[in-house]
Amino acid sequence: MTPAARVAAAIDLLDAIIAGMPAEKVLTGWARRARYAGSKDRAGVRDIVYDCLRNLRSYQGVSGPGGRAAAIGWCQAQGMDPASVFSGEGYAPQPLTQGEATPAPAPDAAAAADMQNWVWEMLKAQAGPEAALRHAMALKARAPCDLRVNLPRMTMAEAQGALAADGVETERITGLPAGLRTTRRPARVFATRAYLTGAVELQDAASQAVVEALPLAAGQHVLDYCAGGGGKTLAMAGRCPDARLAAWDISAPRLRQLRARATRAGVRVKVLAAPPAAAVYDIVLADVPCSGSGAWRRTPDAKWHLTPDRLAGLEAIQQKILSDAWQNLRPGGCLAYTTCSIFARENERQVDRFLQDQTAARPAGRHCWPLGTPGDGFFLNLMTKICP
Repeated sequence: MTPAARVAAAIDLLDAIIAGMPAEKVLTGWARRARYAGSKDRAGVRDIVYDCLRNLRSYQGVSGPGGRAAAIGWCQAQGMDPASVFSGEGYAPQPLTQGEATPAPAPDAAAAADMQNWVWEMLKAQAGPEAALRHAMALKARAPCDLRVNLPRMTMAEAQGALAADGVETERITGLPAGLRTTRRPARVFATRAYLTGAVELQDAASQAVVEALPLAAGQHVLDYCAGGGGKTLAMAGRCPDARLAAWDISAPRLRQLRARATRAGVRVKVLAAPPAAAVYDIVLADVPCSGSGAWRRTPDAKWHLTPDRLAGLEAIQQKILSDAWQNLRPGGCLAYTTCSIFARENERQVDRFLQDQTAARPAGRHCWPLGTPGDGFFLNLMTKICP
């Protein structure tokens, strides 16, 4: 594919994503259909799509809404003359109209921040204009590729050597005993022997930091209440191999993925077939469904698909999970509530509301990881259940 053909393909995909379809589903479907596209072409189109989604409003501001407008803005951001790409020749996009070739006025604050107006106003009211802008600018950049080393299986030095032998260079992440950040050829991680044998897992640095902040100890009964694909479950197993781990998620397909990952990593996890019922756990981790706003660098389409009603619905789910997970905690145990959100509505306000309603709950620590320190934006609150 020529560079112009990649842009043309990206435009069609962007239109589908902007209309409401999940980005990964759209890209995966295209890759299966586009047998003419080689691996470099698929990666190139993906990069254009994701860069446009991270910067959608500021790119579109050049010439209006839609995937075509975003692609024109992308060309300008890359220092390319859009007219040389939008030539209409071969598989290139159709030539620019007069309106598309006309310079656009400067974008307003929300568009420059690449956020929906209501999200920008909410974040600005919460954090102040300067902090809100820092959050917004951080979300416009590409996220790093972080790895967690399965330390019971391989040392950090061994892991770095094994990855390097397969062409993936890494550096250690300060403050994380098992954290590595790829510095060269991150796309090759999935083909490395270290990954295929469970010696390393893909996991954002802040997600690892959440697990490091948990009061884990040998022999504890630990429940990952919203286990999903099991990233934090496996991280807990790697940090404390002698803990007795159980995992539950409302999505059975996700739990099937956890079973396979646990086998590959060589760890023992009791995957529950039904919601936990007994109050026997020393630690219950509730990594609740949320807006994902702290991870919008990785899922930028979610930044545009979030609505006020959707956010309110997530808050209701979070409140229910807090209440349900609390019932599985033994007296003296610790409930860990965490999100990959930067919104106080999903974080501090949820916990404060819960502490007001639950008289047996006592705060036991609160941690916030802003974007880039060291990874995605994350929030963690620890609460202990006092004995009756």
